[in-house]
Formats: sequence, C-alpha cells, structure tokens
Amino acid sequence: MIRTWATSNNHQLRCIDVSQTLELPSINSFDCLIIMGGPMSVNDQLTWMQGEMDLIRAAVNAKRYVIGICLGAQLIAASLAASITANQHREIGWFEAVYHLSPEQERTHRHWSSGIFPLQFTALHWHGDRFEIPPQATAIISSKACDNQAFIVGEHTLALQFHLEFDRATAARVAQACQNELLEGGQYVQTEQQILSNEQAFNDANGLLFLLLDAMAKHFLASH
Repeated sequence: MIRTWATSNNHQLRCIDVSQTLELPSINSFDCLIIMGGPMSVNDQLTWMQGEMDLIRAAVNAKRYVIGICLGAQLIAASLAASITANQHREIGWFEAVYHLSPEQERTHRHWSSGIFPLQFTALHWHGDRFEIPPQATAIISSKACDNQAFIVGEHTLALQFHLEFDRATAARVAQACQNELLEGGQYVQTEQQILSNEQAFNDANGLLFLLLDAMAKHFLASH
C-alpha cells in the first residue's frame, strides 16, 4: 500500500532488492528511505546487510526521512548500535498496539508522526525477533507480546516492528511462504483464516499508514 500512496500522490518510487545488488542509492538521490521486511534475521549477518546498514546510518545522520518496517526497523536499530534478540513470543496476526507518548512528551520529542497514532490500535504483526531501543531513540509503541514495537530518532526517523502496509493479497503471499510458522502456532500466533478474514483490520491499518505518510509529506514540504 506504500506504492498505492506514492503513485496516487505523484511521488517517484524506486524499489531496490538489496540482496540482489551492490549498487545502493547515493544519499543525495532520495528524500525518503523506506526499509521493508523480510524472512531473515539481522543476526544472520548476510553479506548485503552491512552495506544497507551503512546507508541507513548515513540517511539518519543526514536527516533524510527514514521509515523501517519489521526487519527494516531492526536494521535501523542495529545500524544505531542497538541489539536484536529473539522475542519471548513469536507474534503473528492482528494484535493491539499501545502508543505511549503524551502530548507533552510529543512536544519534547518533536517528530513528523506526532499526533497521528491513536492511543490504541490494531496492527498486523509477523516477527520472532525484537529490537532494543538505540541510545539516541525514543520508544513510542508496545504490545502485550513485545515491549518494543516502535521508536523515533530525531524528527525524521520512524521504526515500526509491525505492518500497516500489507493488503490482503500481500498477507496471503506471506502466509503461503511462512506456513511453517503458522502451523507451529503459539500464544500470539493467529491462523491464516483469522489473519486474512479481518477485512476491517486491513482497511484501518492502511488508513493509518496513509495518515502517517501524508504527515511525513506535509513535514517535508513545510521544511523545503
């Protein structure tokens, strides 16, 4: 749904599979860097990860807009010297997330996402690892299964452990690719049917995603 938002707002979008190329974009070639998810762990230390983490760190330091999702959020954390560990629970499915910053804290930690997240909302989770919060970051969201669900860095970086960008077709593809995780089950693992049948949850999550991306674009335009 990020692609849907970008194309409907006439933004140029370039997609790069970092596992297939050594040619990463230069820091001056983009305004926003969105790092997506994947089935691997940061701790797998795959050959392409260090280059991607170097790019992420450079983008954060250059105050580009940076959004990390699931593995992408973990890569942001790792690039900023935070550890990635196995979460106590595998978390797969629609579960409640809780936003922790008060209006006063939002004024202290100014960020383009301020005022967008509801105090409680339902998001789609699909992860087994968790990130620690980097020293220069502020934790903003948690869930019952995972204490660290999101953090911000400065005014420009947002890391999300959960997924707001999945549509039903994306979730169906991931469910097929990760059947073993669903079959293993767990306290915080829903069935494929529970995940795919919750049409309202997809709509609500995508709506929140669009609000966030609109807020980022508004912040960008106000500063340029």
